[in-house]
Amino acid sequence: MNKPELLAPAGNLSKLKTAIDYGADAVFLGGSRLNLRAFSDNFTNDEMIEGLNYAHDRGRKVYVTLNVFPHESDLKGLEGYLTNLYELGVDALIVSDPGIIMTAREVIPNMELHLSTQANNVNSKSATFWYKMGVKRIILARELSLKEINEIRKNIPEDLDLEAFVHGSMCMAYSGRCLLSNYMTGRDANRGACAQPCRYKYYLVEEKRPGEYMEITEDDKGTYIMNSKDLCMIQHVDDLMLSGLQSFKIEGRMKSEFYVAAIVKAYRQAIDAYMENPEGFKYDEKWLDILSMVSHREYHTGFYYGRGKNEVYGSSSYVRTHELIATVKEDLGDGKYLLGQKNRVYPGQKLKILRPQGDIIETIVSDFIDEEGIEIEVANKAAMNFTVQSSEKLYIDDILIAEKEV
Repeated sequence: MNKPELLAPAGNLSKLKTAIDYGADAVFLGGSRLNLRAFSDNFTNDEMIEGLNYAHDRGRKVYVTLNVFPHESDLKGLEGYLTNLYELGVDALIVSDPGIIMTAREVIPNMELHLSTQANNVNSKSATFWYKMGVKRIILARELSLKEINEIRKNIPEDLDLEAFVHGSMCMAYSGRCLLSNYMTGRDANRGACAQPCRYKYYLVEEKRPGEYMEITEDDKGTYIMNSKDLCMIQHVDDLMLSGLQSFKIEGRMKSEFYVAAIVKAYRQAIDAYMENPEGFKYDEKWLDILSMVSHREYHTGFYYGRGKNEVYGSSSYVRTHELIATVKEDLGDGKYLLGQKNRVYPGQKLKILRPQGDIIETIVSDFIDEEGIEIEVANKAAMNFTVQSSEKLYIDDILIAEKEV
């Protein structure tokens, strides 16, 4: 059995490094143009060069998204942009539009192309069509079951890779091809500017009683008829391993470094545990515990086990049990460390340590000293650096988290 690739989101350079450090085999990111996350930080040319070097030096890969549905004005300068990405050493492009695919084949014929989930590929004939157009990998539509994926795998060329999302936000529209945002706000979801109107709370109005808003009642948390739960397949990694997928993809270029670190760590451990002993593999509850610490909507297995009765839809409310407190910037010796503050923290507070290797352990931090050398009773200035004493040994880039205050 070939070990599947663990593919992580990289919303900016710092998140790219976090994903690589925590065990991602590859990352996907957006450059300056033509990607579906117009409001993420995205990468400048210099940042992309640094990110590529960081990944390649560690034997990992970098994929760049060009997965919008471009209008005519978006195509200006396309050839030059494609050539630049190729010359930088990008490992593959994630594409969805036939025009961009055709141009890439003409301008950079040796560049590997991956078909975006936006192309909503749901059968082997379509996959084979794109293969003949020069596509090396199909990122399957989220609407497929494991059984369907397995059937597609049996009916496509052996050297055509399959990739699918295994964790993260889902969309109420087919493979994300939604018109709501454009219609309601003028922001085109298919060009990277989605306003997520599916997350809004809606009421019904009867035409003869204007101004009377009737709530669509479902439960005591409100009604969000188009909201999807978050996809999570950590409890079914063994099924994923037998599905015929070559790459497990994590959604979330707009999410935090804490999110990237936690999600990659959990799936890395689960995949490695399976590969070490497929026959004796056992799911470990600690993996879901890690995933449950990050902000998320209620978890669900999406369409992997069929289309249940509206099970994938529910409240838009987030579950937030933990928050990022600080990152370790320097080891000062004698149990003292320089921290970069992310959220308020007090001396004597118990924190959890998230790092690439090993289980999550706890430490108590004390003796806070600010940048002027003054002892402080709380670290609450945004992005401040401060010194602490830790009861456990810390390492540079450790992520410190705490349960949220009620």
